[in-house]
Amino acid sequence: MKAMVFAAGLGTRLRPFTNEKPKCLVEIAPGVTLLDAVIQRLKQAGVDEIILNLHHFPDQIKSYVAAQGDYALQVNYTFEETLLDTGGGLRDAADWFRGEETFLIHNSDVYTNLDLTKMLTRHQSAGALATLAVSQRKTSRYLLFDDHQHLAGWEDQRQGAPPMELLSGQRLAFNGIHVVSGEFLKYLETESGPFSIIAAYLKAAG
Repeated sequence: MKAMVFAAGLGTRLRPFTNEKPKCLVEIAPGVTLLDAVIQRLKQAGVDEIILNLHHFPDQIKSYVAAQGDYALQVNYTFEETLLDTGGGLRDAADWFRGEETFLIHNSDVYTNLDLTKMLTRHQSAGALATLAVSQRKTSRYLLFDDHQHLAGWEDQRQGAPPMELLSGQRLAFNGIHVVSGEFLKYLETESGPFSIIAAYLKAAG
């Protein structure tokens, strides 16, 4: 199975640790980076090929991955001269995923014990275009779900807008892990420049 690790971001939330290194190489324990932890969990879920999008200190990431023996995986890269956000990042890697029934996406700065195998099973049994890992926690950005747990909207409180009124459903925080069906890629084809993958999910949801 294939997976994409979003590793292009500047890691502003992790400063000053990311002033001289990419966010995925920040250590969470002596000698253990965020990238190590993410790839270990992906491998446990059955991933054997990964692609990383690069922008911030790309050579450091390539050198580190090579020093790990490519984690005994097939490793590929895309490079973003200008940051493309999550949707643009996946769009640039879309050809690599053509023909895949299902694939994973994982933010490189997310450290979690979420059972990805169970998430994959739930996704496949639901027949969804995408399944997103979410939780009830405080954040400045929320995904809005209806009573059937279908994505219905999103809000970004960083812009100063008041929270949207929800008559039903839930307002949940996104945890940066996705299971995606290959069929979803068609919703990226008409997009250009930087854009959020959440906007594409909402377009797919109708």
